[in-house]
Amino acid sequence: MNSPGQFILLLIGTYLIASLNSAILVFKLSGKPDPRTQFSQNAGVTNVYRQAGPFWALIVLLTDVGKAVIIAVCGEWLLPWQQIPWIGMAMIIGNRFPCWHHFQGGKGVAHYIGFTAVAAPIATIAALLAWIMAYCVWRIPFVASITMVGILAAGTIASQPWNGLAGFATIITALLICYNHERNITKIIKRNKK
Repeated sequence: MNSPGQFILLLIGTYLIASLNSAILVFKLSGKPDPRTQFSQNAGVTNVYRQAGPFWALIVLLTDVGKAVIIAVCGEWLLPWQQIPWIGMAMIIGNRFPCWHHFQGGKGVAHYIGFTAVAAPIATIAALLAWIMAYCVWRIPFVASITMVGILAAGTIASQPWNGLAGFATIITALLICYNHERNITKIIKRNKK
C-alpha cells in the first residue's frame, strides 16, 4: 500500500506533466503562432486541426493520448485502483490549467481518452465509436466529445468494484471536461434562441 505522501507526489507530478501542453509546444517547435490566438483560442486537437491541418492535429492527439497512457500505467503500477481516478482528475486539471502556459490550456478530451484506454479499454472503444456516430448526426465536434466523455466516465466506474471516492473523482473529472466546453455550449444555446 502506498503512503499518503507518495499519492500526493503522484498527484503533483501528474499535474506538472499534464501542464506541458502538446499543442502549444508543437506549434512553438514548428514556428507556428500560439494555437490559443486563433479560432476557438483553445490549445486542443480540434483547434490545431483548424489552424494547421490533419498532420499536426494527429501529432498533438497522439502526444496527448500517449502521455495520458503513461500516466495511467504509472498510476496502476503504484497506486490502489481507488486512487487512480484522482490521478486522472489531476491530469485534466493540468491540461486545462497548465502552470507552464499561463493556466490557459486545452479541454482534456484527448488526455481522458488515453487515461481511460488503460482503465477501461472496451469502454474506450465504445466511446470512440460513439464520437463518430454523434459527429455524423450533429456535425459538431464538442457535442461528440461530450457524448464520448460520458461513456468514458461510465466505463471507468463500471470497470472496477464500486468505490464512492473513486466514483466521485471520475464524475467530477467528466463534469470538468464538459465545463471546459462552456463557451461552445453557450454559443449553441444563443444560436438556438435566435
